[in-house]
Amino acid sequence: QVQLVESGGGLVQAGGSLRLSCAASGRTFSSYSMAWFRQAPGKEREFVAAISRTGSTTSVANSVKGRFTISRDNTDNTMYLQMNVLKPEDTAVYYCAAADNSFAVAISLYKYWGQGAQVTVSS
Repeated sequence: QVQLVESGGGLVQAGGSLRLSCAASGRTFSSYSMAWFRQAPGKEREFVAAISRTGSTTSVANSVKGRFTISRDNTDNTMYLQMNVLKPEDTAVYYCAAADNSFAVAISLYKYWGQGAQVTVSS
């Protein structure tokens, strides 16, 4: 199986940018579809973005479309989430996750999870 560790979270003002990283170890990184989910206080965990095993296919939630970009580097076993024009409503714990599929967006398909990274956007 795969182990996942997020980094890059923090506090930023509205309109600013952050880049999250997800470092993978264990089984071959390119075997997994990867995704970012987030969970705000008192809310359910929600889909943010996903990327296929090869990186050729991506999907992002409507709420972040045009602002967030997902990418991966299979030679470096790392996935990224570039977040621009951040808004206070983007405040949440961001989780990276891996699924045993070529491409997946459904949270139920994601078996492996990181510990989460806090992103706080001040107004």
